[in-house]
Amino acid sequence: MEYRVEAVTMSQNQTEPLPTARELKDKIRDRSAKVGVVGLGYVGLPLAIEMAHAGFQVTGIDLVKEKVDSVNSGTSYVLDVPSAALGSAVSANRMRATQSLAAVEALDTLNICVPTPLRKNKDPDLSYVIAAVEAIRVHIRPGQLIILESTTYPGTTREVVLPILEESGLQVGHDFFLAYSPERVDPANSTFTTRNIPKVVGGVTPQCTEIASLLYEQFVESVVPVSSTDCAEMVKLLENTFRSVNIALANEMALTCHSFGINVWEVIEAAKTKPFGFMPFYPGPGLGGHCIPVDPYYLTWKAKMNGCEPRLIELAGHINSQMPAFMVRRIADALNERRKPLKGSKILGLGVTYKRDTNDIRESPALQVLEGLREKGASVFFCDPYIPSIVVRGQTLKAAELTPNLLQSMDCVAILTDHSAFDYSVVAKYSSMILDTRNALKGFSRSDLKLL
Repeated sequence: MEYRVEAVTMSQNQTEPLPTARELKDKIRDRSAKVGVVGLGYVGLPLAIEMAHAGFQVTGIDLVKEKVDSVNSGTSYVLDVPSAALGSAVSANRMRATQSLAAVEALDTLNICVPTPLRKNKDPDLSYVIAAVEAIRVHIRPGQLIILESTTYPGTTREVVLPILEESGLQVGHDFFLAYSPERVDPANSTFTTRNIPKVVGGVTPQCTEIASLLYEQFVESVVPVSSTDCAEMVKLLENTFRSVNIALANEMALTCHSFGINVWEVIEAAKTKPFGFMPFYPGPGLGGHCIPVDPYYLTWKAKMNGCEPRLIELAGHINSQMPAFMVRRIADALNERRKPLKGSKILGLGVTYKRDTNDIRESPALQVLEGLREKGASVFFCDPYIPSIVVRGQTLKAAELTPNLLQSMDCVAILTDHSAFDYSVVAKYSSMILDTRNALKGFSRSDLKLL
C-alpha cells in the first residue's frame, strides 16, 4: 500500500505526462476517443447527445431495454432531447446504445450517470453506483478515463469508487484516470443546457482533473476545475441544499402569511424589488425532482458520520416535507366552510409533474397531495399534458381532458404544477373553488377568483 501511494505521488509531480495520459489526451483533442455514458436518463442522454454533436463516437449503456431500443431508433424519451437531434446522431453513427457493459472495453472515457436515491430511512443508496462500478472493473483497461456524475456525498469517488476499480490491479493516475463532475441538469430549462452550464471537475490526482477537464472542454463552454473529488461532490450538495433551505423559508413564510391573512405572493413580489440583499424563492406544494428533496440528506448523513449536526438543513427538509399535508388541510378547511366534507368531494389536480413543462414525476409533491386527498376519502382526478396516467394509493388514474364541463363538475381545482399548456382563463372562469399552489393565476384579478 505504501508503494502505491508513493507511485501516485511521483506521477503527479512528473513534468512530462505518462504515455497513457498523453495518448488519451491526443485522442480527446482530435475527437477520436470513443466515449461512453452509463445511464441514459435525464442526465445521461443529454450528455451523450452533446458529446455526439461535438464529433465523438458515443456508446450509451443502460440496462433498460426500452431505453436502448428507443435510442437506437432515434426516438427520444427525454423532453430536453429532441428526437430530431437524437435521430441525427444515430444516423451519423455518432450514437448507439447497448445493454452490455462489455462495451466498456472498447471505450476510452466513461461517464457514470446512474440514480442515487434514498433508502426508506433517508440514508444514501449507492447500490446503482456500486453495481455500475463493479461491472466496469471487470472490463477496465489501461488508458481509460472514468467520471462519476451521480449526485452523492463527499468522499464517494475516493472511498467507494476508487477501491473497487483498483481491485483490477490498475493504478489511478498512472494506468487509469478517475474524476467526479456533478450533473447540473435543469429539466425544461431552454436557457441553460448541458452545453452552457459551467462544469465543475475534480480528479483523484491533478492529472485526472486535467484529463477530465479536457474532455468536457470539447463540448461544454466553461469548465471549472477544483482541487479534489471531495470538493466537487460538496459543490453539488451546497447548490441544492442552498435551494432547499431557501425554499423552506419561502414555504414557512407562506404558512405564516396564511395565518395572518396576507398574500405571500404579493409580499415576495414587493420584497424582490430590493436591488441587493434579497433573492426571491417561492413556496409551493412541496419539493420534487431527484435533486432537491434528496441531496441534502446525503449531506446530513455524511456530516453526522463526521460528528457534525446540520440542524438547519434537517429542519428545512422537515418544513418542505410538510407542505403536501398543508395543502390537503387547506382544501378540507375550505370545503368545511361550505358545509361540505372532504370525503366524497371531487378534487381535480392540475399538473402532477414536479415542475412545469416536464414529464418528470420523481418525488413530485403533486402526487403526495392527491394521495393525501384520496386517503381522506376524496375522489381525485388529474390533468397533465405530459403524463397519461398515474397510480394513486393503488388506483390507476388516466389523465382527463381539461374542459369547462370537467371544471364545473369539481368541488375544488388544485393547481399543483403550473404547466404553460393550461388555459388558466378557462380554469378561472369555470372552477367553483381554486387552490393555486404555484401563483399561476397572478395575472388575473384576484377579486374575481374563487381562491382559497
